[in-house]
Amino acid sequence: MATLEKLSSKDAIALEEKYGAHNYHPLPVVLSKGEGVFMWDAEGKKYYDFLSAYSAVNQGHCHPRIVNAMSEQAKTLTLTSRAFYNDMLGKFEKYATEYFGFDKLLPMNTGAEAVETAIKICRKWAYEKKGIPETEAKIVVFENNFHGRTTTIISFSNDENARKNFGPYTPGFIKVAYNDPAALEEVLKTEKNIAGVLIEPIQGEAGVFRPAEGYIAKVKELCNSHGVLFIADEIQTGIARTGSLLAVCGNCSCEGHCERQQTYQRPDMLILGKALSGGAYPVSAVLADDAVMNVIKPGQHGSTFGGNPVAAAVAMEALEVVRDEKLAQNARKLGELFRRKLNDYIRNSNIVTLVRGKGLLNAIVINDSEDSSTAWDICMALKENGLLAKPTHGNIIRFAPPLVMTEEQLLDCVDIITKTLEKFES
Repeated sequence: MATLEKLSSKDAIALEEKYGAHNYHPLPVVLSKGEGVFMWDAEGKKYYDFLSAYSAVNQGHCHPRIVNAMSEQAKTLTLTSRAFYNDMLGKFEKYATEYFGFDKLLPMNTGAEAVETAIKICRKWAYEKKGIPETEAKIVVFENNFHGRTTTIISFSNDENARKNFGPYTPGFIKVAYNDPAALEEVLKTEKNIAGVLIEPIQGEAGVFRPAEGYIAKVKELCNSHGVLFIADEIQTGIARTGSLLAVCGNCSCEGHCERQQTYQRPDMLILGKALSGGAYPVSAVLADDAVMNVIKPGQHGSTFGGNPVAAAVAMEALEVVRDEKLAQNARKLGELFRRKLNDYIRNSNIVTLVRGKGLLNAIVINDSEDSSTAWDICMALKENGLLAKPTHGNIIRFAPPLVMTEEQLLDCVDIITKTLEKFES
């Protein structure tokens, strides 16, 4: 078989089923092209993308500036490992630390790698700076969290599908209720040797669950008062998705980092991935100030591909696109429009009970049990009508289009969604 030979959707699915590990359950659509907010399947049918590769393609599919940056760098130098310096990494580190307002950046590739990196840094900081006895550091996490599927991360997940039969599990984590500041305060008061608090400002995989106003500020306040690190996982929520540069920016709609914004809850460590590359290349990073990041010394953490020249070039251009095209502002405006239109529909709906979210990270809750097939069936119908979305947690459908979407396109998508839902009304 020639590498670039065109396959039918049926043949492509058959190949994956036979030769690939069955660790995903994709919607049965085979995509072969993407541009902006659209994707096309192997037979040429056009779809609106309402998942954005789980918010990795905030800048739209195959953004020409990002693709060009990747292509030009790939012609010159792709990989040196970190055994040597390269002429792109330092530029990326300077650009990104100034963009987000931190002293240092540690580059990795995937989101899960970045979370693992933050955990390691937090523990080392606890032993060397806070004086916690070695091996006794604890990190507070939250119920219904999603930070990846590595062995350490699934150890503090309560998704049994991700956990079962993958033990023994990694110790050192305390799980508390999300959106419950009293629960967090109690743990910080009573438990010894807590090093940090790892939190998603909005829980994406849990169904785009947005905490109460002021909750993240309270988490930050509690971390400060108890001398533990506030670690924000913004892999899915960051880089303009929620209508501000970061979800921890609160209601700030500026184009970049803004210390003066009163709603900004500055993390001690910031974890980024996904849209950091615009979906063109695996790029992730942990950012922190010197007092935290300088605990890492040569040989104590790394990655052959982390910080490679292509990743650096792609990430810089991806962040430039966010700023130049004012994607945070567009996400804020279109997100408000989307929720208003869906709420108008829900008033007379039997099939949808709730729409929630922030910016262009939204979800609808289907009026059925988590173990029903209704949400999946709705997504299948949406596919037939030219829009791609995916259920999460059984009865929730996440809607997260690329942030380059126009108002006209969004209203077209709302029309597709509501007309599809009408077919499922009892």
